[in-house]
Amino acid sequence: MSIGELARAAGVSIKTVRYYESIGLLPEPRRTPAGHRVYSSEMVDRIGFIRRAQSSGLSLTEIGSVLEIKDAGGRSCEHTRALLEDHLAHLDAQMEELRVTRREVATLAERAAELDPSACTDPHRCQVLSSEPAR
Repeated sequence: MSIGELARAAGVSIKTVRYYESIGLLPEPRRTPAGHRVYSSEMVDRIGFIRRAQSSGLSLTEIGSVLEIKDAGGRSCEHTRALLEDHLAHLDAQMEELRVTRREVATLAERAAELDPSACTDPHRCQVLSSEPAR
């Protein structure tokens, strides 16, 4: 199948197919005598795997490491599990940071609701964001 056919079948752009190829996520396709790329139908599934893995939050480098193991005939389950556990830990840390930030923003919003805008006379600071609001 041509690059355009592959891209359509996989639901990606031709540019994406070329990019995946350039970074080694797709193997170099065979070429026609005229130099046109010819892909096997297996590449549709491979691109589908790459897209699903991306949607789980894995980076293209991490996805490449899984594909490298599979291409060598190995079992990637343990490696993939470790990647996903690392990703979960990172997400948990981000979620905690967001909870802290949300509490801080909620406190500022409450402060803003209680302040009198006419009391804001300092030209160098906002009473809502300062540590000691002007009242």
